[in-house]
Amino acid sequence: MIGWRNILQIAGYFILALAASLGLVVLFALFNDDAGFDALVLATLIAVGLGGFLCLACRCSPRQISNREGILLVVITWVAAGLVGALPFYFSAHFGNFTDAFFESISGFTTTGATILEDIEALPRSLLLWRSLTHWIGGMGIILLGIAILPLLGTGGMELYRAEFSGASSERLTPRIAETALALWKLYLAFSVAEFLALWAAGMDYFDAICHTFSTMATGGFSTRNASIESFSSPAIEFIIIFFMVVAGINFTQHYRLLMERRPRAFFTDYETRFYFVLLAAATAAVTLTLNLSSPNFFEAIRVALFQVVSIMTGTGFSSADFGLWSPFAQLLLLALMFVGGCTGSTTGGMKVARIFLLFRVVAREFRRIVERRGIFAIRFNREAVSESTVQSLLNLVYIAFLINFAACMALTALGVDVFTAISAVAASMFNIGPGLGKVGPSETYGHLPHLAKWVLSFCMLAGRLEYYTLLVLFTGAFWRK
Repeated sequence: MIGWRNILQIAGYFILALAASLGLVVLFALFNDDAGFDALVLATLIAVGLGGFLCLACRCSPRQISNREGILLVVITWVAAGLVGALPFYFSAHFGNFTDAFFESISGFTTTGATILEDIEALPRSLLLWRSLTHWIGGMGIILLGIAILPLLGTGGMELYRAEFSGASSERLTPRIAETALALWKLYLAFSVAEFLALWAAGMDYFDAICHTFSTMATGGFSTRNASIESFSSPAIEFIIIFFMVVAGINFTQHYRLLMERRPRAFFTDYETRFYFVLLAAATAAVTLTLNLSSPNFFEAIRVALFQVVSIMTGTGFSSADFGLWSPFAQLLLLALMFVGGCTGSTTGGMKVARIFLLFRVVAREFRRIVERRGIFAIRFNREAVSESTVQSLLNLVYIAFLINFAACMALTALGVDVFTAISAVAASMFNIGPGLGKVGPSETYGHLPHLAKWVLSFCMLAGRLEYYTLLVLFTGAFWRK
């Protein structure tokens, strides 16, 4: 039996937390006499009213939530975040309908970075700040923040932790799950402060610095400029953002080992981290060579290639050049990097480096089995044997990801979207990249797509952010049976 009152009460607390975040942006708009003030105030009042109503109407004795309730609460919270986050956009004069407002909001919270806005710089600064803040909140995960305070409400958080990271190896850093959440958030906050100071010192004003910090550490990609990072024309700013995109793409457990536990050996011997750097280096070298064929400046080609490779592979989606004009080989390589993504336990999207690494090991084992039919071969990761159930779960996840990808592409083409744009848009949405290729390239937006196509892509963003299983299990009869 699902405890709906308990679930809705906790969801109410999350909505109140979002209202508090909106309140901070309201203060910014008030002190800066910003044009987005009215829309933000109205959105905040609605969020406070809805959250307060759920907390009071569904008041009940706190209890431990089950695994099934945890999954349901995760999905409800993410959908609620998208709906509440859309309100400031919807009440402003810059979004024509709720579909566009919700698309922008869910793109922010899922750290996708896809936008429907043709002229980003026309948006009031307070709404630009809210766009970037949705990235930062969603980056480490709304639920991961919530499980740090759930013990205060008398509700356990382990089920939420498992639901949020259903497809990742959710290693606990400390004995208590709330302490784990706080440890990760401290690192997240520390990196954010460091990037803000670095960008500010490199010449960004405080507003641009904080907005791009929110987007970078969440690997989201929302910018305050139409031309994204290219508009700053600053190699120093680009290299700072490159560094922090790389940092955000690494498993935060590894950061904890390196910075908090002082265990550099554990950091540098981790298979996933090493494979992550190898993929970044190899892809950068390949793109640099293709760019160097048409550019006489070798070092400029390295800088542009490094920025775009890191941006796409980590799912950030910033652009320092229009890669839609690059050679077909370079574009195809970037499309492949969208599928790869960063490390597990990071803020990135994609299939994750560890899964790609394990897939290579699975394929290699099958070749060995063909040659040595009587052999028994274990797949190892970080010198530990991987169980067959984990391998099967991995293969199932890959199958589900490509099945959703194919179904979404079919839906978009049925709505009149050309094949190349459909494939690119679905990949960029599912793997939380943002800009794609074709008519949704770095110099284009998603605004021209049909309304229904935007809802399909919004579903893809949410499914990718929740690692597919958490969302799709709600559509099975087994989930709802007692």
